[in-house]
Amino acid sequence: MRLDKYLKVSRLIKRRTVANEACDSERVSVNGKTARASYEVKPGDVIEIRFGARTVKVEVVTVSEHADKESAPAMYRELL
Repeated sequence: MRLDKYLKVSRLIKRRTVANEACDSERVSVNGKTARASYEVKPGDVIEIRFGARTVKVEVVTVSEHADKESAPAMYRELL
C-alpha cells in the first residue's frame, strides 16, 4: 500500500492530500530515510511524521485496505 494511503487509512493524517503534501515537503520518513508518497509500506516499517515541533513515531503492524474508526489504531504501534 502507498504511504499516503496508509497514513489516511490508519488515521495518522486525516486526508490523503494532506498526507501527500507532508511527504512532498519531506516531513515524513520511513526507516530513517525521507519517503515519497508512493513508497510501499510493509509491516515492520518505522514511520516518523513531523508536525511542527511535535514528532510522531510509529511502527507498522498491519497493512489493510480498509479500517473503521475502532480498528485503525491497531494498524500501528506508537514508539517513544
